Amino acid sequence: MADVTQRVIDLYAGTVTLAPNGVTVRDPAKLRSPATDEVVRQAVFGSGDEREAARWLLWELGQATGARPASINDLYMARGRGDVGGFTVPAMNVRVMAYDTARAIFRAAKAGKAGAIILEIARSEVAYTEQRPAEYVSVMIGAALREGYTLPLFIQGDHCQVNHKKYQSDPEGEVGEVKKLIAEEISAGFYNVDADTSTLVDLDQPTLEEQQRANYERAAEITAFIRSQEPDGVTVSVGAEIGEVGMKNSTVEELHAFMQGYNKSLAGLGRHEGISKISVQTGTSHGGVVLPDGSMADVKLDLQALAALSRAAREQYGLAGAVQHGASTLPSNAFGNFPRIETAEIHLATNFQNIVFDHPKLPADLRERIRSWLDENAAGERKSGDTNEQFYYKARKKAIGPFKRELWSLPEEVRAAIAGDLERTFTFLFEQLNVNGTADHINRFVQAPMQHHAALKPVLVAAADDPDAGE
Repeated sequence: MADVTQRVIDLYAGTVTLAPNGVTVRDPAKLRSPATDEVVRQAVFGSGDEREAARWLLWELGQATGARPASINDLYMARGRGDVGGFTVPAMNVRVMAYDTARAIFRAAKAGKAGAIILEIARSEVAYTEQRPAEYVSVMIGAALREGYTLPLFIQGDHCQVNHKKYQSDPEGEVGEVKKLIAEEISAGFYNVDADTSTLVDLDQPTLEEQQRANYERAAEITAFIRSQEPDGVTVSVGAEIGEVGMKNSTVEELHAFMQGYNKSLAGLGRHEGISKISVQTGTSHGGVVLPDGSMADVKLDLQALAALSRAAREQYGLAGAVQHGASTLPSNAFGNFPRIETAEIHLATNFQNIVFDHPKLPADLRERIRSWLDENAAGERKSGDTNEQFYYKARKKAIGPFKRELWSLPEEVRAAIAGDLERTFTFLFEQLNVNGTADHINRFVQAPMQHHAALKPVLVAAADDPDAGE
């Protein structure tokens, strides 16, 4: 282990050394070099001691530079008090070519001094993109280091969702699986969690309170569990959801039914620090709706309902406001509406994936091999009546994990072209959502205490003290 650890540290050619608590960095500019690319690759594709040493080093470099995982909770509470507003936080699901995509995000954020941004991955995405929480955090930190981004990183577990079908057959087992993932995420540095029990809403019940009961009771239970997992000095930002994305539009009355039941249930569990935001449904769907020719259907977004829900969440419950999911495939002229009506957060995913898969620089043979893989391994995703274009569009995310190494290893000029288009997209979104300049809000409201990971420290220190280490 000692020689492996020393090899990882030596990638920085003496600019990084061990310290009693973590590492010291003599020249932060040296982190913006291909050495970080190599450390990130080891953190992702390495094995055993090499992988763990790389992840430990990235974590500690983030602690040393300021690019460390943090909770956005205090900023959201400030918004609920009316101390800040006028912007909508983009929560971006980084699925494909994660390192290049995250680097593009940080370049755009740094240029615009945007601090109120979230990097997230959903429960389902963890599986099909083959990115466990510890890997995801390492990649996000590495991308920030590579681009010289030194603000806190808001890394989020998106849609930590209870599966309705599994819940029906084994309620405690399914909720237990969600808790297990959340514990793994928090341990890795996910200090923002969306606990999604909206799948348990039962619209067949006669009253709104009864329709939302399982949703708010399980949301409170999971919130209490999250509070039990928090590291010292961190209050995880927790989100809940009152309407499942793609289903019936949410109403203010449903918001009241959920929040009143949730707050009562949470107090009954001996907890008082609840959610910071509430996700609602106002007309979007995950991934959008693809038409037979591969084009996207128009979305009928109910901005009036979204504004009313966000206002009620802030004014009556002290939350940051409402959260809109499934927004990345909206037309470009829609995004400016969100800060105007004080939407707290929007979730963006599919369009970034589309930029990669549909990019003209993506090798044609790779595109065809992905399609062949989908034909063989994802045939169950094809619905009766789907055209090939509809099937490939909906199913291709399942190829992200199996083709991860190959996508990461595309020629530099191909990755640069794709990353350039991603960066332009992020720049546009940050402008439209009015998050440029929010670095000042982060510095004012957010505390990001240092959290050292000590698991490898004894071995690392031994390696540093051993004159024969690395031989």
